[in-house]
Amino acid sequence: MSIEITKVTARIGARVSGVDVSAPLAPEEVAAIREALNVHKALVFDAGPLDDTGQQAFARHFGDLTTAHPTVGAVDGAPNVLPVDSERGRANHWHTDVTFVLNPPQASTLRSLTVPPYGGETLIANAAAAYRDLPEPLRRLADTLWAEHTNDYDYAVPDEEIDEEKAAQRAQFTSIKYRTAHPVVRVHPLTGERGLFVGGFAQRIVGLSVGESRKVLDLLQAYVTRPENVLRHRWSERQLVLFDNRITQHYAIDNYDGLPRRLHRVTVAGDVPVGVEGKESYSVEGDASHYTPVAA
Repeated sequence: MSIEITKVTARIGARVSGVDVSAPLAPEEVAAIREALNVHKALVFDAGPLDDTGQQAFARHFGDLTTAHPTVGAVDGAPNVLPVDSERGRANHWHTDVTFVLNPPQASTLRSLTVPPYGGETLIANAAAAYRDLPEPLRRLADTLWAEHTNDYDYAVPDEEIDEEKAAQRAQFTSIKYRTAHPVVRVHPLTGERGLFVGGFAQRIVGLSVGESRKVLDLLQAYVTRPENVLRHRWSERQLVLFDNRITQHYAIDNYDGLPRRLHRVTVAGDVPVGVEGKESYSVEGDASHYTPVAA
């Protein structure tokens, strides 16, 4: 193999060269990429001629695919591909993909189609580094907490700014309501690392009031988004980014003056999260079996 892994920052991110992501991968290439993902959490590739079919084939090397999204429509003719289009909405909030379902994706791939001439970066944060940054008393507290994640709230737009188009987008996003309780500290099934599993869909700590929950969640979230824990990826056309959805958060910066920005996302089905005591997440409301199988 001629795969080369080059770190981008000390705590998160690496560029991968020497692999053609548009072609079938050899088992040793898949193993090398998986190991790099375990270490670096987010990997950047030259996508070359990769198209929707090729992106799905690349993602399948790492497991079964989810459909595009539990409630949002897919690319025409490609039910596993979600269009991430600035004209359809902007995910400019910190989150981990689809944590409101019982088994969120284990990994996400994003492929650039149209990038603005400036801005439009994606931030990706290392939630394991954030956990390690916690002072010991906070770490012990976090180990015991559970949080309810839900899609049934307006996570990006204040009520006074919602027009008819945004209202329609929100209605689609919440057309099936989900609530799932996840451990605040998730144990990664491959590495055994502990990471803060919170983000924008985490709305309430189990056993606390909404106000108390927000203070605790904001405190923990501040460790995730410390600059030292964040990769700021500036997109070029024909790039592919693969990140571990089990132990990262991300944020698409809205800093490009409304210019076109289009990516396609394909996600790999995940396992049910497990906390430090070995207890699995549990669903409170909503069935996502149409969206994702449960990974072994």
